[in-house]
Amino acid sequence: MKQLLIADDDTHHRALLGHYMAKEGFRVVEAPGGREAMTALRDHVVDLAILDVMMPGMDGLSVCEHIRKNYDIPVILLTARDQLSDKEQGYLSGTDDYVTKPFELPELMFRIRALFRRYSLASSGKIRLGELVIDRTNYEVADGDELVFPPLKEFELLAQLAEYPGRVFSREELIRLIWGADYPGDERTVDVHIKRLRQRFADRRSFVIHTVRGVGYKLETSAG
Repeated sequence: MKQLLIADDDTHHRALLGHYMAKEGFRVVEAPGGREAMTALRDHVVDLAILDVMMPGMDGLSVCEHIRKNYDIPVILLTARDQLSDKEQGYLSGTDDYVTKPFELPELMFRIRALFRRYSLASSGKIRLGELVIDRTNYEVADGDELVFPPLKEFELLAQLAEYPGRVFSREELIRLIWGADYPGDERTVDVHIKRLRQRFADRRSFVIHTVRGVGYKLETSAG
């Protein structure tokens, strides 16, 4: 049975979410704030974290950043705000999904199950984007019966973006993840590789790589 962490300083909202998730067959660990969420992550095996952005002591963005550095679990951020800049901040912090209050509980459940499916594929070494399958074990991309073998750095860049559809990655973050923190080149390297990926997969309809002006890039699936 999978265990969820629900971190929210609103007692009523936290209890409502906890009750609903328990009915759906999940174990639930609750935390009334960011620091308590950090303790829960340390003391329990958490499979997915649902974090309210605005929490006392330590906000959800900070907890999300901590999770990204120390755990390999999906994260959903909850917020009462629906501004694009707020969502961008959330994705830059490493969230996998972003839900604006108020929301329907079944919708949140759909998103949770979708994230578990995505992480299950990623852990198997394969990332699926519609009919396109990125195989991290064999460094190949399959589109039906056709196989594509991009150069190594292009492949790693594509896999990194595809593992977190919709999440914005800064150029600096992509340099660190793909080329390493001690890479002597500059961030234009990312731009060049993104351009090559777009050209290589120009006729594929499973995904598109968007430029986030002044920040970096994100990959969206054809249904996104």
